[in-house]
Amino acid sequence: MTEFISDYLSYHLCLTINLIDLLLSFSLNFIVVWIVVHFFYYPKGRRRDYYFTFLLLSVSIFMLIHLLLCDSGDMGIGAALGLFAIFGIIRYRTESVPIREMTYLFFLVALSVLNAKTSHSVLLDRFVINLLFILVVGLSERWLSINREACKLVKYDNINLILPEREAELKADLEKRLGVKVLRVEVGAVDFLKDMAMLRVYYIEVSSSVNSVNSLFKIPNDHAL
Repeated sequence: MTEFISDYLSYHLCLTINLIDLLLSFSLNFIVVWIVVHFFYYPKGRRRDYYFTFLLLSVSIFMLIHLLLCDSGDMGIGAALGLFAIFGIIRYRTESVPIREMTYLFFLVALSVLNAKTSHSVLLDRFVINLLFILVVGLSERWLSINREACKLVKYDNINLILPEREAELKADLEKRLGVKVLRVEVGAVDFLKDMAMLRVYYIEVSSSVNSVNSLFKIPNDHAL
């Protein structure tokens, strides 16, 4: 009888410890993800749909890895790599997902996977790992804020100005039309039949927000924006 009670208490104590560990790991992951999304992504991105997506996706990935795959390390790593492959395919086959949002998506998936896989490690180690993630994002966003060079793809209709000797006139015309300070211009494909050229215009970004449609040549549907 004593042995039965001891085993019973040990079993429930183990369950309690695992539950507490799960709650601590989940809270740490959610707080760090929220900090990254709210303080680093959203001030520039201003996309509430991605805000919502990032939070729910990180929760889903964490619970999937922790609860379903934590007993099999190989399966957990395989599932994580599979998720990266799926998101990679989505990125290259979906025009409406900007590269910045896709990068944050990869970043948060990696963070959630690491938090789920290291949930049984020392709490200090987990704090250090998450702190490093936050520092990397903060320094990257800070560096991008200092170097405010942006680029825009433009279909240009005056191909007479794309000659190297008329670069100053081309910049002046683009500055007048776009209302930005042009730094340099790269000339791509040229269609002489339609008097059209593809330009990549580099300019000084004044706004603190990120323009997610700079690289689009066609108007996306309503759901993309």
